[in-house]
Amino acid sequence: MIPLSFFRNPDVLAVAKGLIGKALFTKIDGKLTGGVITETEAYAGIIDRASHAYNGRRTARTEVMYQAGGISYVYLCYGIHHLLNAVTGEEGTPHAVLIRAIHPTHGIETMLERRKKKTLDLTLTNGPGALAAALGIDLKHNGISLNSKELWIAESDIQLGQIVAGPRIGVDYAGPDALLPYRFLAK
Repeated sequence: MIPLSFFRNPDVLAVAKGLIGKALFTKIDGKLTGGVITETEAYAGIIDRASHAYNGRRTARTEVMYQAGGISYVYLCYGIHHLLNAVTGEEGTPHAVLIRAIHPTHGIETMLERRKKKTLDLTLTNGPGALAAALGIDLKHNGISLNSKELWIAESDIQLGQIVAGPRIGVDYAGPDALLPYRFLAK
């Protein structure tokens, strides 16, 4: 497992880029699933108009973002999709990294069942909602350690291509912050 100190780096962009190539796993109901992280998005807390904590916003949902890095921030998007974020930075700094996609490596049959799919294709774990569904992540996983027995991130020996940066997806409401190159993707 990656030490929690990795997540407590004050540079959320470095953490978001550094997560590319790491392995994300869940063990839920005795079923191991996981894969190599291939896409992330950074959210820079109170200064980032796309962040749930922009301008110091604190709600019951976002309070977990203000904890020390190394825990999960899971929320429901559009009342449909659970999205998994890694809380980063020191306590009081609400940075987070959205895990957008993985290359599946473990428990593919379980992921197919959870997604109600018959065959493996690019859509199985591509997109944050699909990823969380495939891994069995929901609101009960909010606020747990990313070094827990149910949810963890570890080193991987799988080599990915070049990492590129670009604007985040689906945050047009953030004005100029929507154009920031805070999305990282392995080619």
